[in-house]
Amino acid sequence: MIQVKNVTLRFGKRTLFEDVNLKFTDGNCYGIIGANGAGKSTFLKLLSKELDTTSGEIIVDKNARISVLKQDHYAYEEERVIDVVLMGNAKLYQIMKEKEELYSHTEFSEEDGMRLAELEGEFMEMNGWEAESDATTLLNNLQVDSKYQECLMKDLPAKEKVKVLLAQSLFQNPDVLLLDEPTNNLDIECINWLEEFIINYPNTVIVVSHDRHFLNKVCTHIVDIDYSKMKLYVGNYDFWYESSQLALKQKQEQNKKKEEKIKELQDFIARFSANASKSKQATSRKKMLEKIELEEIVPSSRKYPYIDFKPERLAGNEILTVKNLTKTIDGRKILDKVSFTVLKGDKIAILGNDEIAKTTLFKILVGEIRPDKGEIIFGKTIQKSYFPQDNTEYFQKEETIMEWIGSFYDIKDETVLRSFLGRMLFSGEDVFKKVTVLSGGEKARCMLAKCMLEAPNFLILDEPTAHLDLESITSLNNGLIKYEGELLFASHDHQFISTTANRMIEILPNGSILDRKMNYDDYLESKEVKKIKEAALSK
Repeated sequence: MIQVKNVTLRFGKRTLFEDVNLKFTDGNCYGIIGANGAGKSTFLKLLSKELDTTSGEIIVDKNARISVLKQDHYAYEEERVIDVVLMGNAKLYQIMKEKEELYSHTEFSEEDGMRLAELEGEFMEMNGWEAESDATTLLNNLQVDSKYQECLMKDLPAKEKVKVLLAQSLFQNPDVLLLDEPTNNLDIECINWLEEFIINYPNTVIVVSHDRHFLNKVCTHIVDIDYSKMKLYVGNYDFWYESSQLALKQKQEQNKKKEEKIKELQDFIARFSANASKSKQATSRKKMLEKIELEEIVPSSRKYPYIDFKPERLAGNEILTVKNLTKTIDGRKILDKVSFTVLKGDKIAILGNDEIAKTTLFKILVGEIRPDKGEIIFGKTIQKSYFPQDNTEYFQKEETIMEWIGSFYDIKDETVLRSFLGRMLFSGEDVFKKVTVLSGGEKARCMLAKCMLEAPNFLILDEPTAHLDLESITSLNNGLIKYEGELLFASHDHQFISTTANRMIEILPNGSILDRKMNYDDYLESKEVKKIKEAALSK
């Protein structure tokens, strides 16, 4: 158990947390949520004792093992992959290295022998002989190719390094597991394995994530950071979001009778409790939900941007036809005779592990790259808008946000610009910030604002959720669900894909595509799809 008592953290004049009191207990998974900059990652550093509190204390059981998912992917460049995983159990790894050093002595003293006997005893007690086998199993579960497991970390692709560091954090079976954005750069199979691992984990897990599906699957509780306070809620992210929105609506409707409010909240809790029954984690969550007192549900003060794409005109029947599109980059054919037709009502998720292939397809469609072969035919009524994954070129000039957005559409009326930017959470003096100093999330909101003003009937979005906080992701998700135009997009956000897309096009490793009109969850479970993908991988 971890107990947080009256904790306050200040940096200079800025107060990040104030008078925080929380308890984290075994068998539960706690999701830490809050706006960008609220202090989610900083809070994990307090729990791991990497940072000290300004006042108050964090009490951890004396012998508790705490493991942290490290964010520095280049911390172990000269170490073997298998050794990096073993380092997750610092004491065991230290014993292994000391044994290795003693056995290397050319002259073996009596003192060396006695020390080795001690080390061998400790090594056996800690199941040391099974350590490398356990580490290998973890790496295999996270789909780290066996060819990498004896390599140095510097020889691994960035995506594989993330998996190794995750394996390191899981290796010692810690009493408290602290995970900061653990699903970043993981493919769907690895995320599914991690979800099941956490659901069945008997100890305490505390996780920061922007992945709503992941939070919904694994969390029994949500800790919301809001205005320097931290409040603990029973339930997963969806329960927190829906209940806080309902409470906010009721707060705004002050004339509503108290009895009606109570009945609505009771019905809401009952509905969520009934739905929480699919897994071990969900079953325990259901029992906790049933015990919730109505006064525990309070409105969140979190602000959500207003994202609504309204086409100036709806598209005709001819949307987009792609014929035999082929593209080779650096000697590798990443698109091979790709053909598909976008039909009325299509909202298509572009899937696949090759990020370059997806981005290349989008750039060809918007005319930034020429294909080697093939034909692209847009309907005459199509007005498209593009959200690039890399937006660097759009933010080169030393101009304010208001000047930036006004320059695209020759809007001079400051009142109109302020109103529009306010809906995208740029208010007051924010509109005079230089675009060159904006954060990744702020730039993403600017690009979404640009897309909205273009009033497109065809949207192409390349990883639009990558730099957004949960509030902006939720608003974008809701905006695209309502969107009446056609859509092509790439994303790693499970919930975003499953609630937005009605058709899947996956770019396979050989450059061909797999095209199915179905939702994301059905696609992932489809035996036919799995067979086709396995056949493509074996070629």
